[in-house]
Amino acid sequence: MSHQESRGKRNELKGRLKEAAGIVTGNSKLERAGSRERAKGAVQKTIGKAHRKAGEALGGLADTIKK
Repeated sequence: MSHQESRGKRNELKGRLKEAAGIVTGNSKLERAGSRERAKGAVQKTIGKAHRKAGEALGGLADTIKK
């Protein structure tokens, strides 16, 4: 797992917690902030995964070229 993927997962989790806290307390501002943070984390996670997959593909290509 890449660093960006793990940061994305962490932000996604923090966002979910904030969003849930906002729902429970009736604080719509906290709920919206949590929703935005969750979305940001999901994007970070997706970008990190794409970078990792690209790196793996390039590594495989390099091994093939060496042979």
